[in-house]
Amino acid sequence: MSEKRLMSRKKPAYPVSAKLDAYLDQYSRKIEIPIYYEDLMRFSGSVVVYDDHGEDTLWIRVYYSDSDRDEIDEGLKQVYSILHSDGSDRIFQYLNIDAVDFCTFGNSKPFRIKVRNILNDNYIYFYIKKTDASRIYGLELEHLLSPYHLNFLVHKDTLIEEHIAGIPGDVFIKEMLPNCSEREKSQLAKEFVKFNERCMIRLLGDMRSYNYVIVPMHDFDHVVYKIRAIDFDQQSFEGNLKVYRPQFFKENFTMVQNVQNKLQQNSVDQYKIEERSIVAKRIISSGERINRLINICKEDEISIPENVAFLKKQIYDLTSDIKFKKCNTMGQILDLALDFVKRNYQDVSMKQIIEKNINIP
Repeated sequence: MSEKRLMSRKKPAYPVSAKLDAYLDQYSRKIEIPIYYEDLMRFSGSVVVYDDHGEDTLWIRVYYSDSDRDEIDEGLKQVYSILHSDGSDRIFQYLNIDAVDFCTFGNSKPFRIKVRNILNDNYIYFYIKKTDASRIYGLELEHLLSPYHLNFLVHKDTLIEEHIAGIPGDVFIKEMLPNCSEREKSQLAKEFVKFNERCMIRLLGDMRSYNYVIVPMHDFDHVVYKIRAIDFDQQSFEGNLKVYRPQFFKENFTMVQNVQNKLQQNSVDQYKIEERSIVAKRIISSGERINRLINICKEDEISIPENVAFLKKQIYDLTSDIKFKKCNTMGQILDLALDFVKRNYQDVSMKQIIEKNINIP
């Protein structure tokens, strides 16, 4: 299927509601910061950033006038300290802002900040973006429902995210997947099935290969690969259910082929059940925090009416749950989707599913 038919239109940025703002404050996501997104837009020039092969990375390295540079460097060091340390200025003398890069590609138009420790040359990245309510929901849901915790801060119109380390999916598929062993390809196939299922359950869309990373982890005598989302812009916006399933993007065709080559359908169904069960356990263990987040999302506007109408019909056709027909917002659809997963986990054991051969859609 063509990409044009999958993605309907460019997603607008949605403002943070008063209730979401209060939620962020309660869970220490809302913190005063010394520099804002608009401050970084005052750059006076830029140069293109190329990769090791001489290809345009779609990032530009920006620079500032002498009068702005000291103030911006000081503010970025403060942000680093708030994000990764105790917020004090005692580490400033050991830090250097090596680069400020700006990306004009995509919706978020982020700034990427490279901070280096001058004592040992270790460095780390973080990102500064414009605040968008749907992106915040995506980040928080990833923190609560995925295997990975996320560190991010919000203040007014500025969103600060930590860097998620890993090999970009498109780079891995092109340069590393062909050299993987057969066992590694089987393990990657399993992880892609689970990643695909997790994205669909929590309505995280647009997971094309450059919007996730592959994370290699060394375990005794072999390498285990994990897949992590790195872009949360398309949380609960699109009306086409396929947008929330990475398998339908042409950029992931090689990964889908690998699943078909390495896994039988019974194994695919097994891994889907495993992922649904893990997500259900996380929903239950998250308790009041996720309940509050979803209740806020249910009242929030993070999509357009035609997308809501189209998506609720598709999910009803998939689940036959009449409650989906009554949804009026994306948050309500998300609430029912998570509740559906939780109820099925609590009411049907894996043994019952296997013995009764229940079909996994």
